Amino acid sequence: MQAIQIFQHGGPEVLQFIDLPTPTPGPGQALIRIEASGVNFIDTYLREGRYPATLPYTLGQEAAGTIVSLGDETSSSGFKVGDRVAWTTFPGTYAQLAVAPVELLVHVPAAVTSQQAAAAMLQGMTAHYLAHSSYPIRSGDEVLIHAGAGGVGLLLTQIAKSLGARVLTTVSNDEKAGLSRAAGADEVILYTQEDFAEAVKRLAPGGLHAVYDSVGKTTFEKSLSVLRRRGTVVLFGASSGAVPPFDLIRLSQMGSLYVTRPTLKDYIATREELDQRTADIFRQIEHGKLNLRIEHVYPLADAAHAHRDLEGRKTTGKLLLIP
Repeated sequence: MQAIQIFQHGGPEVLQFIDLPTPTPGPGQALIRIEASGVNFIDTYLREGRYPATLPYTLGQEAAGTIVSLGDETSSSGFKVGDRVAWTTFPGTYAQLAVAPVELLVHVPAAVTSQQAAAAMLQGMTAHYLAHSSYPIRSGDEVLIHAGAGGVGLLLTQIAKSLGARVLTTVSNDEKAGLSRAAGADEVILYTQEDFAEAVKRLAPGGLHAVYDSVGKTTFEKSLSVLRRRGTVVLFGASSGAVPPFDLIRLSQMGSLYVTRPTLKDYIATREELDQRTADIFRQIEHGKLNLRIEHVYPLADAAHAHRDLEGRKTTGKLLLIP
């Protein structure tokens, strides 16, 4: 089979398209023929060495496909050969075939395509836990979503609006502003034309209940500054770099603020929670209440191109690789 591996850390040029032996599922695992694999910022962090990875390493942590074989200790798992499944938070999906623990698999409904399922697993569940759990949005809340035209940003905007929030977003250009408004944003701020903190204070003078920040280093301080008393920054990414060390006493000085740094695996830590989140996301897709924007589909061999596009902020919505 063919796959994308890295043998050293670095830029997109270190991604290698190679032949590998077909993996064999171990106990509690399934072998899946991949039909679509998601491209995410965590893949670039692992490629760069920002997150640890044992080399050589097959990138990718999100995919959908069909089970072709099962290992031992899976008879009571509820899965069988031929089932359409999706999964995330387990590496090795930049490949034609991959093994994954059955405990991480979810069934894909007939009305949801493999591309939709792959696009929804990491970003869809991220948007879900951000809006429902990290800071549970209530009707009437005012929230800011950075990178409002990105994959998570577009989904989070739709979910936040469905929960009754007034949603402000930041984007870099007019095209992205249009996409953010189409997703339901009430106010869209072009951070390339004005300081987003000044714009927020003008648009929401009472301060925000929450800021959802996937950018990190360049936005964190100003994200804190636009909160109302006891407001929350949900820092769930670092596309501009890691936030520098921060003295927690400042949170009390700025209004008894909250900061949380969540990650998806802790919000799907039980089978019940995983099934509940995916069922909710797939149901909304089926009923047309959650619109996925799959912007570009690349052949697996062009994974480096996908990484360059993602890191160059040339994309909106979701990027997929097709083996």
